[in-house]
Amino acid sequence: MDTEVIETTDEVENNLEDAELDAADNQGELKRKTHLKGTVSKIALGGAIVHLDFEKPGFVHLARIQEAPLNRVEDALQVGQEVDVWVLRADPHREHVELTMIEPLKYDWRELKKGMVVSGTISRIEKFGAFIEIGAERPGMVHVSEMANKYVRNPHEVVTIGEEVAAKILAVNKQKKQIKLSMKALLEKAEPQEVIPSVKEALQEVDEDEPVPTAMEMALREAMQRNRKDDDGPRNKKSKKSRGGRDLEDIFSRTLEGYGQK
Repeated sequence: MDTEVIETTDEVENNLEDAELDAADNQGELKRKTHLKGTVSKIALGGAIVHLDFEKPGFVHLARIQEAPLNRVEDALQVGQEVDVWVLRADPHREHVELTMIEPLKYDWRELKKGMVVSGTISRIEKFGAFIEIGAERPGMVHVSEMANKYVRNPHEVVTIGEEVAAKILAVNKQKKQIKLSMKALLEKAEPQEVIPSVKEALQEVDEDEPVPTAMEMALREAMQRNRKDDDGPRNKKSKKSRGGRDLEDIFSRTLEGYGQK
């Protein structure tokens, strides 16, 4: 028995909207979100007809005249009134261009991509980072570790409320409505610190004309350095070698005394 898959109303509307938006993007002259000026030519029950400098007239639905609830078109618009509108859909199969008087967002979720560079205003600062209004449905968040090339203890050290900044999109999660940003990604990398030359490099810089010590000279120098260390050490901490040396001296003295008695 075959099972029929029934899409929900929201899924159908989203699919239709995506298809219409794709068609609108292919119109060439009128693209989605294009800002236009027009004149209200007729008031209808569900909206208003707007005359445009285009082949087709535009239509503004009642729900897209203003953000606040509106019961009648006449309460907001009149015939002959000049209005600012934005293209919502430009379907070639329709007799009119669908418009909105509510300014659309700069970025829809489908337009936000990883790696994009966006600009915006710091709207909120928290201990873990800051939020940036970039013109999307939700502000983007830049973590404190993504603010600078150096360690940042407090985000207030780097940004302030209302500051204009640029950032790079690290990730977009449409389901969770999250946009992760990085300011550090747009900064130049810090210059490497001066590296201390290694012993090998230091030896390579030695003058080649300087005579190389023989094995006997090196052994003698090492013995002299050991003796200096023994002499400089605390008296109460005697090394085994020094004690052994004194024992030999005592034996040698007693031996000489024995020869003298004879």
